[in-house]
Amino acid sequence: MSDTSDLVKLYSSRILALTADMPLTERLENPDATVKKRAPLCGSTVTVDVKMQDGVITSFGQDVKACALGQASAAIMGGTVIGRTRAEIEKARDELRAMLKDDGPVPAAPFGELEVLLPAREYKNRHASILLAFDATVEAAAQAEA
Repeated sequence: MSDTSDLVKLYSSRILALTADMPLTERLENPDATVKKRAPLCGSTVTVDVKMQDGVITSFGQDVKACALGQASAAIMGGTVIGRTRAEIEKARDELRAMLKDDGPVPAAPFGELEVLLPAREYKNRHASILLAFDATVEAAAQAEA
């Protein structure tokens, strides 16, 4: 990071507000699947539990040990995941990855709040942490469906 204004931009008040009010942080009892993902570069981890019925996520819990950017991403996941299919989460994950790595557009609704992470495009070392909750949820949903 080049200067203080870059830090302020990266860790905006919106990102910090998301981290302070992360939904669905309680682990589930008897989940259909549990997946833990780790970002090797920074050591951030996210563990997600899912329960699914008829291809839809009906219950979700997460344990997030990540930087503020990873926490913000997980908070957005927690606020939108119930009632979604694996395909919807996978599409949002792919759109988020494209937004960060390929200057793609902000993910479509209901994941548009990921716009808050646009400043992280320039910080490639943060991308893996931002994607953790999405990667773990896609994998957990796939396991639950299997």
